Amino acid sequence: MKILVTGATGKVGKAFLATFLDEELYSSAKVVALCHNRKIDAGERVEIVAGSLADPEAVAQAMDGVTHVLHMAAVKESPDLAIDVAIKGMFLLLEAARQSPTLKQFILISGDCAVGHIFKEYPEPITEVSPRKAYSGCYALTKVLEEVMIEQYQIQYGLNGTVLRAPWIMEKDDFKYVLSFGADQFGGPVWGDLMSFDKAMRLGQGDFVPLMRDKTGAPLKRNFVHVDDLVAALMAALDHPDAMGELFNIAMDEPVDYAQVAAYLTRTRGLEAVEVPTPFHSNWLDNTKARHLLGWRPQVDFEGLIERAWSYVRSPNDPRKIWYPG
Repeated sequence: MKILVTGATGKVGKAFLATFLDEELYSSAKVVALCHNRKIDAGERVEIVAGSLADPEAVAQAMDGVTHVLHMAAVKESPDLAIDVAIKGMFLLLEAARQSPTLKQFILISGDCAVGHIFKEYPEPITEVSPRKAYSGCYALTKVLEEVMIEQYQIQYGLNGTVLRAPWIMEKDDFKYVLSFGADQFGGPVWGDLMSFDKAMRLGQGDFVPLMRDKTGAPLKRNFVHVDDLVAALMAALDHPDAMGELFNIAMDEPVDYAQVAAYLTRTRGLEAVEVPTPFHSNWLDNTKARHLLGWRPQVDFEGLIERAWSYVRSPNDPRKIWYPG
């Protein structure tokens, strides 16, 4: 096995490589990492190809002799990079894959932005056959386009493609700071968009936890997955016969309920819940298909997400960051 990994320097990429290289089943496998802005260390089993996904020569070099592709490289809200990475880069990878005499499987990591996560309403759980409803912005659009492109290569050329669609991926103490009202908040939503600036600043000085409510007034339910569970799904999908040509939702068994989170943190950490009305929709990313066909089970529920985040001690040289552009 020789696996090409794009996005190897990111959150999922680093976690996957650590697991993959330590797995006895793949002890003789080689890794090629196509790196652009950031680099990882080469090794006896890890080869680095420096270059852009939009560079045909770099892609051709990286794809030489590859049996598996794990495509994770992405850009966030970067319109100047979106076409090069998500469209041209994806096209070059797929073209090389369909013409490769060695390629066995192409795995794409997609995101629930393709189905709009909390910005679009669904009357039932979101399955792999639910309509795509990207929210505004180029990042969500690129995920829809990537999913469609790999589907078409499966239809047109019989490519063995697998798509793992993940919601917001948590690691280390991320979830603790997702819930912060302070300047150290990780990700969103921006509290100043949901309340006055003064109120957000005041809450940031105390021990509070947001109890967000959706558009109907019910506690907001939002989908997450821990990076360890996503990596486990990746490992399960590798060469799995039931993964061929399939799309899988990879998420926790149930979406995170902000009322349950607030109650748990009030009970265990003494935080005070603060009601936050929002225009968002509660959605459920249904992982039944992955559990049934891949035999995969997420191990981290919302309590595990909280306990891991609150017990993690982050070193000064390990900053919390969003890993884009990749």
